Amino acid sequence: MKRNVCASPMPVKVADRRAVLSLTATTQGMSTSGPGADAGYDLIGLTKERLQGFVDFQVQTIPLGRVGTPDEIAKAVVFLASDDSSFVNGIELFVDGGMAQI
Repeated sequence: MKRNVCASPMPVKVADRRAVLSLTATTQGMSTSGPGADAGYDLIGLTKERLQGFVDFQVQTIPLGRVGTPDEIAKAVVFLASDDSSFVNGIELFVDGGMAQI
């Protein structure tokens, strides 16, 4: 079974929902991950001081009190892409330490 997985920023949500409807009709499933703040922010070109300030601010807004690791986000995406999620369809799994839901 082919699974479709993508990171879903807000503007993509409508397209995700349309894709779910079209893929469900063809027996394929689709779910998306919505990653939050993670340790991968060192790749966006900020100085170390600005990056640390950004991460410190994010930590204050995350209910778990820390940023996630790229590995934690990858594990959620691997689950959605695996056969273990074969009955999961049409969801957006927030991997953000509770930011979106709490």
